[in-house]
Amino acid sequence: MDVDLRKLRYFVAVAQTASMRAAADQLFVAQPVLTRQLRALEQELGVRLLDRSHLGTTLTPAGEQVLEDALPLLRAADALERRASRAREDRRLLTIGFMPGLMVTAMVSRFCDTHPGWDADVVRTSFIDQVTVLHEGTADVAFVRYPLDEAGLVVTPLAEEPRVVALRHDHPYADHERIDVRELQDEPLLDSPDLVPGWAGDFLPTSRPGVTTRSMEEKLEHVAARRGIAIVGASVAGMYPRPEVVYRPLDGVPDARVGLASVAYRTAPEIAAFRRIALEVAVPTLGGSFRAWRASTDARPAEHEPAEAPDTRQVSPGLGRS
Repeated sequence: MDVDLRKLRYFVAVAQTASMRAAADQLFVAQPVLTRQLRALEQELGVRLLDRSHLGTTLTPAGEQVLEDALPLLRAADALERRASRAREDRRLLTIGFMPGLMVTAMVSRFCDTHPGWDADVVRTSFIDQVTVLHEGTADVAFVRYPLDEAGLVVTPLAEEPRVVALRHDHPYADHERIDVRELQDEPLLDSPDLVPGWAGDFLPTSRPGVTTRSMEEKLEHVAARRGIAIVGASVAGMYPRPEVVYRPLDGVPDARVGLASVAYRTAPEIAAFRRIALEVAVPTLGGSFRAWRASTDARPAEHEPAEAPDTRQVSPGLGRS
């Protein structure tokens, strides 16, 4: 039996909205049409997916399982469509995601120079979508910052760099040459603490509106407005100088780490080729603050370990300037 992806999309819409009417409006279809498609899907699968009552629409246990399986299936189908639309007979396109602070030009250029017939494009990501762009097919490979959800991905460790803290220029600690993270434990952190291993403080209370940040630019606006502090990689600091913000080296937290990721089911030779290039030249082309990823007792062994490089760890240009 071949499952109809359109019927699955209809089912997911109903499951996520818990309303036949809302789902029909979202899908731009008449409600009777939606109802018929869902019943047909239930007949094809031989299970009841939804319980309908005057209180609303809820999932059966079978419906919960189908929803769990349908989401990655539909995401993969969308990714296939995006990749197919980018492929042409004369030129093919490799799309590379990258996080703020990372300089990937040298690696992208190396790939294009060594792969005639291929073009490359780049897409800027954030902690919010650095994994999503891979699963959705917006990017073929992505330079990712840890921590991240590695489910369904192949992630190759590449490099690490010191972390720094971004403070408003008149912050009490702004004149310190270095800061221990324990001194900041009562400061509002403009990120989830999960993104900063070793953080001992509390994140900014959700009761304070307007502090959820979607980019480095927004994060630094909040730092400048005295709404909190930000802990970032040294390379990020070097690329985002601001007169109201100073960056100070931070002790007591692990180095920030970077890897190259792709979805596990894709084994295309161009992805493997780009991974080899990244392993060869990521350090120091990612930025002057990076050094090769050093294995530690708390790090999981990697399938591909980069060659050891000289210790290039240093504070990025611009650190300590107001």
